[in-house]
Amino acid sequence: MRSTALKVAAGLGALSLAMSFTQVASAAGKLQDVLSRGKLVVGTGSTNPPWHFRDEAGELVGFDIDVAKIIAKGLFDDDTKIEFVNQASDARIPNIVTDKVDISCQFITVTAARAQQVAFTVPYYREGVSLMMVAGGKYPDYAALKAAGNAVTVSVLQNVFAEGMVKAALPDAKVDQFESVDLMYQALNSGRADAAATDTSSLAYYMKQNEGRYVDSGFSWNPQTYACIVKQGDPDWLNFVNVALRESMTGTTFPMYKKAYEHWFGTSPSEPTIGFPAEFR
Repeated sequence: MRSTALKVAAGLGALSLAMSFTQVASAAGKLQDVLSRGKLVVGTGSTNPPWHFRDEAGELVGFDIDVAKIIAKGLFDDDTKIEFVNQASDARIPNIVTDKVDISCQFITVTAARAQQVAFTVPYYREGVSLMMVAGGKYPDYAALKAAGNAVTVSVLQNVFAEGMVKAALPDAKVDQFESVDLMYQALNSGRADAAATDTSSLAYYMKQNEGRYVDSGFSWNPQTYACIVKQGDPDWLNFVNVALRESMTGTTFPMYKKAYEHWFGTSPSEPTIGFPAEFR
C-alpha cells in the first residue's frame, strides 16, 4: 500500500510539474510565443494599393506591409521574418480573436465598437477624404470649387454615405456616384467631373504614380485613424508593438517609417522634434 501511495504521489507530482510548465509558457504571452517561433504572423490584404497589394512580380507590397516589417525588425532585427496571412476585411477581427494571426495591419479604422473586441495599437496613419483634380483644369483649388457652387460636379465611389460626405465639403456641388474607383477616375479624366472625392492616401499614391497629371485641391476632411490590432488581455505584447511603432514615427527607427511613407505617398512625414516629446504636446 505504501509503495502504491508513493507511486500515486510521484505521478501527481509529475503532473503538477507539467501543468506548472504549461502555465508558465501560457503566462509568457504572445511576445515570447512569437520570439520562440522565430517569425511574426501578420494578417493583411492583397488588393488595395497603396496599403497592401501584389506588385508585378507577385510580391506583397504596400504601406501596411512596411508597417509589419517595422514590427518584425524590432522583434528579430530582421524584417523578413514574417508570414503574411491574406484575409478579407471581415476576417480581420475574427482572425485575431481566434489566434490565427499575431497581429493584423490592414488599414483598420479605429472605432469604440471595435475596441470592445480587440486591442488597437498606437495609430500609424490618419486617413481622410480629399479632392483630386486634373492639373491645369477649370478650378485651381478648393476655394475655387466651393465658390463655383452647383456648377461643380464631383465623382465619388458609390455608397450610402457618398452624397453626404461630398456635401460636407462642397454643399452645393453635384454628386456623381460610380460603382468602381476606375469609373470614378475616368469621369474626372474625361471632364465629366471637376474633382474626384477619394481617400487622401489614395490621392497621394495616385498623384505619385501619375506625376504632374493631377493636383490636390488643398482641402481634406472626414478624418479616421488607422492602427493595427492585437488580441485583448496581453499588455506585454501590445506594449511591445506600440514601442516598435511609436519609435518608428518619433525615434530611433524613424528612417524606416520615413522611407516607406515617402515611397507610397510621395511626401515626407515631419521629422521628430528634439527635446520635449512632441506626442505629449
